[in-house]
Amino acid sequence: MATNMKETRSTGEKMYGWAQDLFPIHRSITGPGVRHTLAYLGNLLPGLTVHSVPTGTQAFDWVVPDEWTIRDAYIADEAGNKVVDYTNHNLHVLGYSEPVDAWLSRAELDAHLYSLPEQPDAIPYITSYYERRWGFCLTHHQRTALPDGQYHAVIDSDLQSGVLNYGELIIPGQEENEILVSSYICHPSMANNELSGPVVTAALAQWLQSLENRRYTYRIVFVPETIGAIVYLSKNSAFMKQKTVAGFEVSCVGDDRAYSFLPSRKGGTLADRVAKQTLKQRGVNYVRYSFLDRGSDERQYCSALIDLPVVLIMRTKYGAYPEYHTSLDDLSVISPAGLEGAFEVIQSCLQALEVNYVYKATVPCEPQLGRRGIKPSLSTKNVVVPRTIMNVLAYADGQTDLLAISEIIGVDVMECAAAAVRLEQDGLLEKVAP
Repeated sequence: MATNMKETRSTGEKMYGWAQDLFPIHRSITGPGVRHTLAYLGNLLPGLTVHSVPTGTQAFDWVVPDEWTIRDAYIADEAGNKVVDYTNHNLHVLGYSEPVDAWLSRAELDAHLYSLPEQPDAIPYITSYYERRWGFCLTHHQRTALPDGQYHAVIDSDLQSGVLNYGELIIPGQEENEILVSSYICHPSMANNELSGPVVTAALAQWLQSLENRRYTYRIVFVPETIGAIVYLSKNSAFMKQKTVAGFEVSCVGDDRAYSFLPSRKGGTLADRVAKQTLKQRGVNYVRYSFLDRGSDERQYCSALIDLPVVLIMRTKYGAYPEYHTSLDDLSVISPAGLEGAFEVIQSCLQALEVNYVYKATVPCEPQLGRRGIKPSLSTKNVVVPRTIMNVLAYADGQTDLLAISEIIGVDVMECAAAAVRLEQDGLLEKVAP
């Protein structure tokens, strides 16, 4: 299941190429951009099913909103010059803006403008999904440079009954127990906070599909953030609460500045354990956050009455890098190396979960390893003792899983798994049924 360096480099370049393709698409929580994105992912992932949930559908305390379609948006001055143009950057329009075609004074227009004085060269990402508004986002330099006069504000959009779309891929394994991998597909052109998640998730799904044998079943989900996860859980949470052994929300995994870890609500789940141990064993320095720092769809998956074991392994956390939720979060923020790093760490977590069995020794005391070719039969001063095999055997009490044994003896879990397989082949260990 290991990945060699050549393969990882090509995977990083491949993911970056997907991000380049997807970057121009104007996504929101509903509409053509979501369907375009899911169609692209479907070409990468055979078996991806796209679901449609009608406007007005109740999902716990939420209702699926009208579908939004945006075709054009601009502000023109009295001479007809477009001073703000959606076709130049799709962040220029307030997300979910209702249609407008009006002439306004500079003062009247200002009530519909959004900018960031503290980041004057950035276009902010602003949305109003659940209350009707219209507006434009622009750099603060653009905003302050607009002279007095009359302006023509045009937003060619529709808000009407339609559907919310999400993608789902179930990759079957030998067991019905599942591992969840989820990412969101609702942000427009921002690279780290959006596209890094779907492309890393797609690469993980491709890798999982390529495996000849899988222990667990994998539930791969691409949803609009918040409302999409809530809708998905309203339809699937009863089953998922019974079958999910671990889960990963994949977000902000494209830059190469840092690693970050955000635990599940209470911590201590299998997902928490494997994430922290993988980061430690790979020698990754990372920023450790609390669930109080949550902000993505872990809010839904780990909510009190759902309580799935879902964690986040990120590069720089959402909200913790200066380009976050602005036009500055472009393709220069992410890199093939950054995407590779996140892919490899989450892949290592999944590999560790696949081999994380509980074993029980089959004979009392230490077995005779010499006649099995595991330990030298000639005892000398400098004899090399197979410490990992002997230590795995020592802790195989039918209650301690390999992740715990790996932590106790300070050896990578994959090496512990190889030792356990050897001992099982010799009849000295047996798996304990979960």
